[in-house]
Amino acid sequence: MADNKASLPRRGFLKLINQVIVATGLAAILGPVVAFFWPAELEEVPSEPVAVGPVDSIPVGESKTVRFGRYPALVINTQDKGLLAYSAVCTHFACIVKWNPESGMIECPCHEGYFHPNDGSVISGPPPEPLAPISVFIEDDTLFIGGEA
Repeated sequence: MADNKASLPRRGFLKLINQVIVATGLAAILGPVVAFFWPAELEEVPSEPVAVGPVDSIPVGESKTVRFGRYPALVINTQDKGLLAYSAVCTHFACIVKWNPESGMIECPCHEGYFHPNDGSVISGPPPEPLAPISVFIEDDTLFIGGEA
């Protein structure tokens, strides 16, 4: 009686294991290369307005950092001019700036850059340019930044 069982010879099994290892290695190398040349789409600045929250969510003298496209935005409720928004990226070395309610200035913690909250202009430090302003508007008691104001 003949045994009709199909069996995988040892040499065939080793070839199969070798092919699996080679395919895994190629995927490990080619995956990051393909991802580098085909990156995810990241908007520098969003084309649509970004909701910050209810109008009264930022008290006078306080701020809120909001995701705004690829980089954050800083929304400040100033004593003089009300709600203002700026790019939270320092123009010196792209550090993220913070609002300091005690000093009344926007501060860059990396290299001691200081910006005026009313117009984003440089007060002192190494930043070469003012912070980029972002439009602010209110619709249905919700605060929005960016987009068409």
